[in-house]
Amino acid sequence: MPKIALRPSPPPLETNDVAIVGAGTALWFLAFVVLLPFHSTLQAQGHGHGNWQWVCLSGGLLGLIGLWYCRARRAAILRDRAAGTDQP
Repeated sequence: MPKIALRPSPPPLETNDVAIVGAGTALWFLAFVVLLPFHSTLQAQGHGHGNWQWVCLSGGLLGLIGLWYCRARRAAILRDRAAGTDQP
């Protein structure tokens, strides 16, 4: 089978990562707050249902780390563009 020449990669897509991660983090914290009143009910049903709100809390906390990372990444990209070292 003959080899086919590869096409060049398209340029990276510009997105607002901070907004996307921020929305996801807010949803995790919202789910935590919504599940808090049902803690005793979920615990009484067994099968690990009492852990759901803690999963939501950890998702929100990890989302805060993701927000920090995305903001630092965005700042580094803007710094590089301002310095004129834009890489392909």
